Amino acid sequence: MISARAFAVWLVIIAAETCHGILRNIFLAPITGDFRARQIAVFTGTFLILSISLLFIKWVKFLSKSDLLAIGFFWVCLTFIFEISLGRLLGFSWSRILSDYNLLKGGLLPVGLLLMLLSPFIAAKIRKLI
Repeated sequence: MISARAFAVWLVIIAAETCHGILRNIFLAPITGDFRARQIAVFTGTFLILSISLLFIKWVKFLSKSDLLAIGFFWVCLTFIFEISLGRLLGFSWSRILSDYNLLKGGLLPVGLLLMLLSPFIAAKIRKLI
């Protein structure tokens, strides 16, 4: 069962990722270009997500390995909805938003979301909770 604690951790993740995105746009995008900056940010963002997962995984109080995957799936769904909603709110076109999800054209967000899905499990494994 997904707990309110798992949702609270997602809020921490999305706040960190929002700050990460702002910093990416201020410092990295002017140097590398927007799309390349978004590609790079998938990896630094994944590091942030795993770090937050490591900090909070014990506090989430999961019961099983399947709970960990359910939490990861919950985070991915919320993040997907957040990303699409924020992109539209900021006036981005559908093609701009979806470009991050197109692996064939260099969009790496599916890789980041896969790692987000697995991050509760990886964090629990690293912390020797499973």
